[in-house]
Amino acid sequence: MANSKSSEKRIRVAERRRERNKPLRTEARTFVKKAEVAIAAGDAAAAEAAMREAVSVLDRVAGKGVIHKNNAARRKSRLIAKYQALLSASA
Repeated sequence: MANSKSSEKRIRVAERRRERNKPLRTEARTFVKKAEVAIAAGDAAAAEAAMREAVSVLDRVAGKGVIHKNNAARRKSRLIAKYQALLSASA
C-alpha cells in the first residue's frame, strides 16, 4: 500500500487516468476487430472502409497517449497486411 501522501495521490491519479482511457482502448479494439472480421468475410469494399476507420481510431488513441505510438503502428501494419493479402488473393 501507499507509504506517503504523494504515493497515495499517484494511485488516485492513475485510477482516474485508467478510467478515462478505458473506453478509448476498448473503441480501438472494437474497430480493429470489425476490420479483421470484414477482411475475413472477403468483401474488399467493406474491408477497406473498416480498415480505414480502424487506422484512424488507432492514430487518435495513440495521439492521446492511451497506447504507445509503436503499438498503434504495429497494429496498423498487421491490419493493412491482412487487407493487402485479401486484395492479392482476390485478384
